[in-house]
Amino acid sequence: MVEVLDLDCVVVGGGVVGLAVARELAMSRREVVLLEAEPMTGSITSARNSEVIHAGLYYATGSLKAELCVAGKHKLYDYCRERSVPHQACGKLVVASSEEELGYLEKLSRQAHANEVEDCYLIDAAELFRREPQIKGFAALVSPSTGIVDSHSLMQAYITDIESNGGAIVCNSPVIEGELAADKIRLSVGGRDPVRIEARLVVNAAGLNAWTLSERLLGLDASTIPPRHYAKGCYFALTGRAPAKQLIYPVPESGGLGVHLTIDLAGQARFGPDVEWVEAIDYDVDPRRADKFYSAIRRYWPDLVDGALQPAYSGIRPKIAGPAAGGGGDFVIQGPGKTGHPAYIALYGIESPGLTASLAIGQKVARLAR
Repeated sequence: MVEVLDLDCVVVGGGVVGLAVARELAMSRREVVLLEAEPMTGSITSARNSEVIHAGLYYATGSLKAELCVAGKHKLYDYCRERSVPHQACGKLVVASSEEELGYLEKLSRQAHANEVEDCYLIDAAELFRREPQIKGFAALVSPSTGIVDSHSLMQAYITDIESNGGAIVCNSPVIEGELAADKIRLSVGGRDPVRIEARLVVNAAGLNAWTLSERLLGLDASTIPPRHYAKGCYFALTGRAPAKQLIYPVPESGGLGVHLTIDLAGQARFGPDVEWVEAIDYDVDPRRADKFYSAIRRYWPDLVDGALQPAYSGIRPKIAGPAAGGGGDFVIQGPGKTGHPAYIALYGIESPGLTASLAIGQKVARLAR
């Protein structure tokens, strides 16, 4: 006979956002169990990104991305300092590689200030050369509060907070199906020891699989589930020294921020991601994609030599807007008033800047759960 567990809060999904949500609920003295389908937490989207702490430049004023990125950035820097999570506020430059792109930088500067990112400013080509002699451009927007973080150390700190506040994390526990009851949700959970759960709150933070989980909940109004799109991005590692001390970004492309230079805390440089719209989840990196990387990178680093890029890894961003809509779209965070059920909170399209915004997202979900 399958065991039936009566629980207060269940968070489905053990990426950085699910962990941040479970952390916040546990710290508010709720009984929390986090279910992760994979053998370990943070092994999918949260392990396949640029590990950038975003400042909040790009997002539409008033959007959840703008609100939660800017608030989350401040919270994340404070948290990393308090918990000794490795990070660095290295700053970044958004580079205009042609005169035609200068207008975009001015527009982006206005957008940043509208989002209360007050530390951004423009520099000309001479100042760009003084700061980063290998980077070429007509001008650049400086973002001093952009940084990098060790995402795995951050997630481990979240896990420590969850467990020290009485929460539990159970891996190898995929949710097979569920059913909405009057004031609770019933879940069937697979794995080595299948169980049935009756929960007074379920938070769907399943990332790429958030849509699938909602589709498997019997009784959920299907009209509450937004469109689903997958944007795959590949990364290539640089052989040799990084050409800059700061992160270097081009003018964004549809669906992403362009093939940019990021540097990890060990000083290793990598480039990416590009954008490929896909129907299925596949993390292979085709070495032939490097051809487009070379041409994109040489717009701002013309001295990149042939053969210097090696395939690294790829990630897939869950989006609610596809290529026909420009690949943008906001976060979708549905409380009970939006999902139509008092025990269900659902998160969709939590892509970049989800890592930066994770603490702020956790707090928002905890408020919706009251």
